Amino acid sequence: MLLATDLDGTFLGGLAEHRQNLYQLISGGQDIRLVFVTGRGLEAVMPILSDPAVPVPDYIICDVGGTVVEGGTLQPVQPLQAEIDRRWPGERMVAEAMQAFAELERQTVPQQRRCSYFCHSDALTPALAEVAATLDCDVLYSDSRYLDILPKGVNKGSTLAALVDLLGVPRDEVLVAGDTLNDLSMYEAGFQGVCVGESESALLAATAAQAHVLHAGDAGCGGILQAIVHFGLLAPEYLEPSAAGAERGAADLVMVYHRLPYEEQRINGRIVQRRPKSPNGIIPSLLSFFAAGQRGSWVAWSVHDEATDPPFEVHSSVDARRYPGLVAARVALSKEEVDVFYKRFSKEAFWPTLHTFWERALFREEDWAVFLAVNRKFAERVAAEAAEGATVWLHDYNLWMVPAVLRELRPDLRIAFFHHTYFPSADAFNVLPWRREIVGSLLQCDYIGFHIPRQAENFVDVARGVVPIEIVERKGCAPRFLSYGCAVGLDTMSTQIQVHGRRIGLGAHPVGLDLERVRQALAHAKTAGRRQAIANEFAGKQLVLSVERLDYTKGTLEKVRAFGDLLERAPELRGKVSLVVVCVPAAKEMTIYDELQQQIEQAVGRVNGQFNEVGWSPIRFFFRPLPFEEVVAWYAEADICWITPLRDGLNLVCKEYVATQGEIAGQGVLVLSEFAGAAAELHSAVLTNPHDPKDLRERLQQALAMDAEERAARLRSLYDIVAHNDIERWGREFLDAVAAMSISRA
Repeated sequence: MLLATDLDGTFLGGLAEHRQNLYQLISGGQDIRLVFVTGRGLEAVMPILSDPAVPVPDYIICDVGGTVVEGGTLQPVQPLQAEIDRRWPGERMVAEAMQAFAELERQTVPQQRRCSYFCHSDALTPALAEVAATLDCDVLYSDSRYLDILPKGVNKGSTLAALVDLLGVPRDEVLVAGDTLNDLSMYEAGFQGVCVGESESALLAATAAQAHVLHAGDAGCGGILQAIVHFGLLAPEYLEPSAAGAERGAADLVMVYHRLPYEEQRINGRIVQRRPKSPNGIIPSLLSFFAAGQRGSWVAWSVHDEATDPPFEVHSSVDARRYPGLVAARVALSKEEVDVFYKRFSKEAFWPTLHTFWERALFREEDWAVFLAVNRKFAERVAAEAAEGATVWLHDYNLWMVPAVLRELRPDLRIAFFHHTYFPSADAFNVLPWRREIVGSLLQCDYIGFHIPRQAENFVDVARGVVPIEIVERKGCAPRFLSYGCAVGLDTMSTQIQVHGRRIGLGAHPVGLDLERVRQALAHAKTAGRRQAIANEFAGKQLVLSVERLDYTKGTLEKVRAFGDLLERAPELRGKVSLVVVCVPAAKEMTIYDELQQQIEQAVGRVNGQFNEVGWSPIRFFFRPLPFEEVVAWYAEADICWITPLRDGLNLVCKEYVATQGEIAGQGVLVLSEFAGAAAELHSAVLTNPHDPKDLRERLQQALAMDAEERAARLRSLYDIVAHNDIERWGREFLDAVAAMSISRA
C-alpha cells in the first residue's frame, strides 16, 4: 500500500502508543510506501526527517503541492517538478500583486512555488480571486486563517495523483490521511481516505457525503490505523503492536561505554581479566562510581571470532570484591568491526571534527554503515539488560546513534548521555556528513550532559540548525564556572530545551577524580622510593611536567618548541629548569599519529642538541605509558604541571596533579590551556593560550618565577575545587539531574 499523509495533527498526531505502532508498522519491513503531503515548505519538513522516531518517507509533497521530492535525497521528482515550475509565474510577481490587499499578512515561513498569507475569511473577495486568475493562479483557504496562492491546478491532490500515476501504484492501494481543509484535494482526487479524529469541521463537512472517506474516531496515527483496518489494506495481524524489544532485564541503571572496565587476554583458550593499561581516565572514574555498591550493568564491546573462539558469554563479573553490584554485559564485535568503528572511523572522522581539526577528518560512507551497525548492537544489548523504566547512562561520541535505536526498542527508558569529548560549535560540527542523523539521535535522550556550559551551548547551536528549538530554561554559569576569564567561558547556558514536543535537559558536569585512587598511589610501597629518586635527579632545578597521550589535539609539539624558545630567550634558565614529557603512544593500528610522533621526537632532539650541558639535559622524553603510581610520583615532585592542549573536553591530568599536590601539602603550580574544559572550572590555574607561542613562554616563565605564597594560595584554591567536586559528586549530581528532569516532565 501507499500511505499519503498530512503531518501536523495527522502523522505527527495522536496518542504516543498509536504513533509508535504505526511507525513500527511502516519501518518493520511491510510493503508500505510513505508519502508526506504537507503545507509546510521543504525546509520546514527537514527537521522532522532528523527525528529517528519518525519513519523516513519515500517521497515528500510539500508547499501544498508545489514541491515534490524524493524522501531520501530531497531531489526533485521529474518530470513532475518541471511541470509545476512551468505553471508558476514567480514569487516576486505574485507577492507584488498581492500587496494591493492590505488585509493579507505574508507568512514568514519557508515557501516555494506559492505565496502564503494569514487573513480572515472576509479577505476572500472577488477582487482577490480576479487578481489571482490574471496570474494564472489558484486561491486556497483553510483553517479559517491560512491563504495560499498556488500555480493553477496545483494542490496536494493533483501532485499526489501525478506521483501515484508516475509510480504505477493502483489507486485502490492508496490511503490518504488529513485533518484540515487544505487536505480536501487529496480526497477529491478519488483516493480512499481518512479524516482523522479532531479534524477541522470544514473538512468533515466537505467529505461527509464521500463513501470512500472514513471519519475516524481516534486522532492522528490512531485514525490512520483505523482506516487501514477499515479498508482492508493490511491483514489484521500486521496491526498488532510489535514484540520487538519486549525482552526485559533486571538492571535499574545501565552504564554504556565502548570499552569493558577491564582488559581481556586469551590464555589457553580462556579469557582472563587484566587491569586496564590504557591511560584513559574515564574507565577508573566510572568504576569508582560503582565502588559504593551501586548495582547495575556495564555494557561494552568484546572482540569475538565466531570461527575460532569458544561460545560467546554475554555476562561476566567485574571484580566482585571491589564492585559487588556490577555485571559486565559484553557486546560481541569482530576485530574488523572494532578496527573500523573505533580505531579508524571514530578517530579519523569524529575525533578531529569534534576538536575543530576538520581538515584532518576522513569521511567514508562504508565506515558509517559499520558505525550504525555497531551502535544498533549496543542498543539491543541495553534493551535486554534494562529493567522497566530503568535509567540508561550512555558515554561519549562512539555511541551517538544508540539513543535513536533504543528509543524505538524501549520507549519506557530514561536515556541519559554524557559527552566526554569536546563538543564544538556549528561551524565545525556541521562539516560532518551525518550531522542530522547524529543530532536527531541525541535529541531522543531525556538528558544530555557535558563538562562545561560552553560545550552544552555549542550543542544547542548545532541542534538549532537541524530542528526548531525552544529554550525552556536558562541558568547563570557563575560562580562554579568562569564566565569571561578563559576561551571556553560562558555567562549563561540553556538547561532545558523543547524539541518535537519533548523536553530535554542539558547540564554542565565536569568529571571529577577518584581521590582515593590518588591517595593509594601515594601510599604505594614503591612510590616513596621513586619520589626520592626523582628529587635526587632534579635537585637544584625546577621540574616542569607534561603528561598526555600522543595526539595532535594535546599540543605537545607546540609545547616542546615553546620550551626551546624560552631557553633561547632566557639563558639564565639553562641548567636550572628541566621539562619531563610523558607521551603515551597510540595503538599500533592508529598510523595517523606516526608523523606527529616523528615531529615531536625531532623537536625534542633539536632542543636537547642545542642546549645540553654536562649534568643537565633540558628535556626528558618518555614515549611509553607509565604505571599510575609512577605518574603520581612525578606529580608529587614536579614544581609545575604544564598542560597545554589545543582543544580538550576536560583534561583529568591537571586534576590528578592538583590532587597529588594537595594531598602532600605541596606548592605546585598548574599552567593550563584556556582551551581545556577544566580551565572553566579550575579558577586559580595559570591559564595560557597554546596557539600563541609567546603566551606559552610567558605563562611558563610566570610560573617559574612565582613566589611561595602565591603558589600555596593558588594550590589551596585548586585543591578545594578538585576535592569537593570528586567523582562521587559528579556521578550523583548527574543522576540527580536526570531524575529531576524526569520529575519535571511528569
